[in-house]
Amino acid sequence: MTDELRTALAAIPTLACYDGPLERLGGLTNMVYRAGEACLRIPGKGTEEYINRANEALAAREAARAGVSPEVLYADPASGLMATRFIAGAETMTPEKFKTRPGSPARAGQAFRKLHSSGAVFPFRFELFAMIDDYLKVLSTKDVALPAGYHDVVREADSVRSALAAHPIQLAACHCDPLCENFLDTGDKMWIVDWEYSGMNDPLWDLGDLSVEGKFDAAQDEEMMRAYFGGEAKPAERGRIVIYKAMCDLLWTLWGLIQLANNNPVDDFRAYADGRFTRCKALMETPEFAQHLAAIRAG
Repeated sequence: MTDELRTALAAIPTLACYDGPLERLGGLTNMVYRAGEACLRIPGKGTEEYINRANEALAAREAARAGVSPEVLYADPASGLMATRFIAGAETMTPEKFKTRPGSPARAGQAFRKLHSSGAVFPFRFELFAMIDDYLKVLSTKDVALPAGYHDVVREADSVRSALAAHPIQLAACHCDPLCENFLDTGDKMWIVDWEYSGMNDPLWDLGDLSVEGKFDAAQDEEMMRAYFGGEAKPAERGRIVIYKAMCDLLWTLWGLIQLANNNPVDDFRAYADGRFTRCKALMETPEFAQHLAAIRAG
């Protein structure tokens, strides 16, 4: 692995002469390392099947210009190799840190607001149901089973599709994959990294997805929403956030199965996918879910 890292560094003009230590920083599908004042990202096996690296590089630069993401030092769309500026003094977030670091849900909400209102334009359109279809096509070539009843839930989600279409809101540049680990918190500012899945999207997807990834409780949701909206969320806004909690689980179930099929060793992706699907079904079956759908339809 050291030879691979040094080869990667040699391909980056600003890092070609770096011979200092390399510190592994994590990553679920990619390998991320600190190299002095830079972060080096080496793409994971199989990611070229579903990640457009040219789109990612453009989005990362746009997000940096918006002031919510570190400067991009190098990006090669062909190989997926990327280097960004290291943010000193920042904590990589986890669900636990979002609970224990005071004000962190609010700082995430403020970062989302800054991104969504920046006027940035990303090249990809993040379209939930089209992505579900695309992931299903990828999985049709793999030897892996969907959770029992998956297609039934997709059909039930047609009511979500129609409610959202009844009152479409202006698309904005969105992260679309707000894992807690994609947030770096200095205590004063929240930075967002990893733009692989980014695109023009309903901005409230980002809030709903982070709430799920961070296992936010009601108080954390309120803190994030108040920081984002500058006050109380309207019923339709709150409804969209809740609806997207279910829909992100529906989508990322398939993502987990692709990781399983690609033999990604960093997690038990069978349990990951089954757990997300179970949580999606449970939320969709609550009376509150239907009430939120009605609020969305009412606008």
